[in-house]
Amino acid sequence: MAVALRIMREEGLERVTMRRLAAELDTGPASLYVYVQNTAELHGAILDELLADLDLPRPDPGSWREQLIELMAGYTRLLIAWPSLARSVLALRPSGPHYVRLIDAVLGLLHAGGVPVGQAAWGVDMLLQLGTATAAEQGTRGEAVDADGEHQLLVQELREVSEQEFPHIAGARDDLFSGTGEQRFTWALRVLIAGIQAVPK
Repeated sequence: MAVALRIMREEGLERVTMRRLAAELDTGPASLYVYVQNTAELHGAILDELLADLDLPRPDPGSWREQLIELMAGYTRLLIAWPSLARSVLALRPSGPHYVRLIDAVLGLLHAGGVPVGQAAWGVDMLLQLGTATAAEQGTRGEAVDADGEHQLLVQELREVSEQEFPHIAGARDDLFSGTGEQRFTWALRVLIAGIQAVPK
């Protein structure tokens, strides 16, 4: 995995293919299928390797929500650094020991908060999807040539809408774009965690 990580860091995830990895290792692509079956699985293995550096907290019933928010923020920041990987992760089912430990840590924090097992089990997927999708979206915006300009056009358009034609947008226009990205992400996590805790399966 060290070679795959080096290629990704130096050249980007799109260059991490079975053929390229085989060439770097001076072997044939067929020999790699013993370890991974395809490029998607290879990307999952790269994610798992990166997750080795993620701090997993010891659950504290007194601060489990804050611990969970920080854990999910750390996971999301890790993926924001590699937007192509975040997009790839959206389309695959990651696995590996570090990813399994992450799932166990999330379940442990939800358990510390008294969340029923069934709700926690379904909630893990939702929390990881939010983090992964947020990272993919932020990364895509960062790679877009004029993402900021396009965003400003939307902001301007919504700020200038007619109150008669779009009364709800007009009433909310000061709040639609308020807050930092981090504030909005933290709020989204709090909403999601509250829902996981409150809504029975």
